[in-house]
Parts: sequence; C-alpha cells; structure tokens
Amino acid sequence: MQRRQLLRLSGTGVLCAPMILSHARAASPAGVPPDRAQQDREPVDVELILAVDVSRSIDAEEHEAQMRGYASAFRDPEVIRSIAGGGIGAIACTLFTWSDVDAQDNLVPWMRIDGEAAAERFATALDAAPRRTGSYTSISGAMEHALRLYEGGRYEGTRRVLDISGDGMNNAGRRLEPVRARMLEEGIVMNGLAVLDRAPLPGGTSALEDYYRDEVIGGPGAFLVVAEGFEAFDRAVRRKISREIAGIEGATRFVGLPHVDRVAA
Repeated sequence: MQRRQLLRLSGTGVLCAPMILSHARAASPAGVPPDRAQQDREPVDVELILAVDVSRSIDAEEHEAQMRGYASAFRDPEVIRSIAGGGIGAIACTLFTWSDVDAQDNLVPWMRIDGEAAAERFATALDAAPRRTGSYTSISGAMEHALRLYEGGRYEGTRRVLDISGDGMNNAGRRLEPVRARMLEEGIVMNGLAVLDRAPLPGGTSALEDYYRDEVIGGPGAFLVVAEGFEAFDRAVRRKISREIAGIEGATRFVGLPHVDRVAA
C-alpha cells in the first residue's frame, strides 16, 4: 500500500504531507520489484527505529539503564494509549545498538505493536536482549544502518521516525552532514535523546545539547529530549516515545525551530 493511501486512512495528511514525495522512491528489499514490495508491506501509523548508543563512554550500568528505560516505556499506559490513538492503531518498531562505523547490533527485529499484549512482547524482548558495548561513536553509521532497516522492512507507515540516543558526538565513519541529508531526502524524521553523563564534553553541559539540536535531529516536527544524567533516562524515553507515536509535536508548530525538552535527574 502506498503512503499516500495510508494518509487517508490515518487522517494525518496535513501533518505528513511534506514527507510523502520523498518516500515515493523508497528502495525495495533486494530482488523484489518496487511495486510488489510496496503492495506486500503492512500498513502502520509509524515505522519507529530506536537506535541506542553503546560506545565506550557508556558503561555497563548506563547500558542497562537505557535498556530498562526502553522496556519500561512500552509498558507505560500512556505509550499504549498513544499507539491505540493512531488512525490505524498500530506501529512497527525495531531496536538496534550502535557504536563504531561497522558495529550495529539488531537486538529486536521489526515488530507490529497494536496494543498492550504486543507492547509487552516488545518489552520482554528488550529484557532478554544481550548487553554489549563497543568503542567509537559513529552516529553516521547508525543513520546508514537505519536506512537499510527501513528499506528492508515489511511495514509501510505514514511516518518514518528514527529515535537516536547517545552521550557523544560523531567521531568515526562518514561525516554526519551528508548522511543526515540523505535521511531528510527520504522523509525520515530524526529525533534525539541526548544524555548528559558524568563526564561532560569540552564546552560544558550545553555542548552535546547544541550538537544534537543543530547537527543530528531534523525533519518536520523534529525534537530533542535532554536527559540530565542516566538517572533521568527512564522518564525521558517514556516521554519521548509517547510523543513520537502520537505525533503531537506537528510540523506546523516547530517549522525552523527544533523543540528541546529537558528532563532532570
């Protein structure tokens, strides 16, 4: 099914219209004709990818806090209500961890979430996922991996959202700017969750926030959530995912002005 048809089903045509033209030429899984691939894709309100930083600056305790936070979010009644409130009443979601340019680990495959039972299955998969950390911080590599996941998925959402969390700047792989531009060309909205950890970057606590706001996030209605330490991660991620699913921060509200939401420890 075409995204344009899905817009009519979901009733979100005004919000998502700027993104549709770029999706018209979305790539198909290898060996599958484009028309056939689109026909076979299952309609959902949003295709949500959760990309979790596990570079060397993330210790085992912080990694566990991230995974618990995402699992907790999918057990949150507000998140489940947000899913049910969509025009289709279902989302597709997957989670991978990332560090170096060639270090991405798909921990939970694409799953259709359409209610409490499916959300619990996703949360349970997160609970059981392995905890492994890496080395460098390649945000560009994470974005490129997300593109491949969208292209190879079996769902067709009215929106595509990449939720990327981290506590550092891109320091490996391709330059971030051209990869981010490709994401924007494909109509993918990139939202950020920047974590201000115990070892702040040069430039003070605002450096990471400024970097994520100016160089990472993008697309209609894109926003940034800043967690003031991993102690705040749980609440920050619940708030963020609920907003991403509901799409309540519309493109018309924040055109040219990315919204920043701070969550204290």
